[in-house]
Amino acid sequence: VQLVESGGGLVQPGGSLRLSCAASGFTFSSYSMSWHRQAQGKEREWVAGISAGGLTNYADSVKGRFTISRDNAENTLYLQMNSLKSEDTAVYFCSVQKGTRYWGKGTLVTVSS
Repeated sequence: VQLVESGGGLVQPGGSLRLSCAASGFTFSSYSMSWHRQAQGKEREWVAGISAGGLTNYADSVKGRFTISRDNAENTLYLQMNSLKSEDTAVYFCSVQKGTRYWGKGTLVTVSS
């Protein structure tokens, strides 16, 4: 299993970013996927999840601002982040539970003026 996140960067408050997670080594379309984040000095927290069938759910802190989606033909998971706030600053990880839980190495999102 390999998960590779990309798309992070520096963005001003109120701005947008789209994160991607390229997945390989397993049948991507058969598994639920999720995004998590970890801010400096804090524990990793779940942000959003999407089932194999496309059902989504979100942490209250991002509901209405973030959208998780997947492209099964491209084995890619996405996180569209709008109306970003300084408290969204964190390293963002994609993850899959296939027996054990697998993680990518993360991509840093910094929201600052």
